[in-house]
Amino acid sequence: MTSISGDHVKVHFRMDVDEGGWPPASVESLWAVDLGDGTVRLDNTPWFVRGVASDDIVRVEIDDEGVRWAGETVRSSENCTIRLIVLKDGGSAAARQSVLEIFHKIGTTGEGIERYRMVALDVPPEADLPRIRKLLEHGAAEGWWHWEEGCVTAAWRSTATD
Repeated sequence: MTSISGDHVKVHFRMDVDEGGWPPASVESLWAVDLGDGTVRLDNTPWFVRGVASDDIVRVEIDDEGVRWAGETVRSSENCTIRLIVLKDGGSAAARQSVLEIFHKIGTTGEGIERYRMVALDVPPEADLPRIRKLLEHGAAEGWWHWEEGCVTAAWRSTATD
C-alpha cells in the first residue's frame, strides 16, 4: 500500500461468515483512493474479502452515515490475492516476516497480521506466477503454511498442475 493521503477512504465489504466462524468478521474495510465518480481504487490487500485485489476499481454506495459500501468490481487490476496461515515457528512475527521477504524477492508485496498468524500477498500480473505457485505448494508440503486463493486470474489458474 502507498502512504495514506487525503484522497484515501475506507471501503467496507460485507462477508458471509461460515458455520465455523470464518472469516472472523462479517465486514472488512479496505483503504482505497476515491476516484470521484462513485468508484474507488483499492489500495491494500484484503485479509478476508474474496474476489477483489489491490488496484481493482470498485463501485461504492455511501449510506446515510457516510459509510462507503463496496459494490461491483468495475475493472479488475489483474492482481491476485493469496493468503497464508503461517505454521512455521507458530506463526511468529519473525516467521511471518521471513515469508513476506521470500515472496517479495519473487515479485509480490504484502503484510502480516499477528492475530491470525496470517500473511496476505498481493501478486501483480508481471510477477513470476509459476515460481510463486511452486513455492506456495512446496511450503505447504513442508508444513510451513496453509494457503488459499482470495482472488485469482486466468493467468494464475493456468499455473496449476493437477
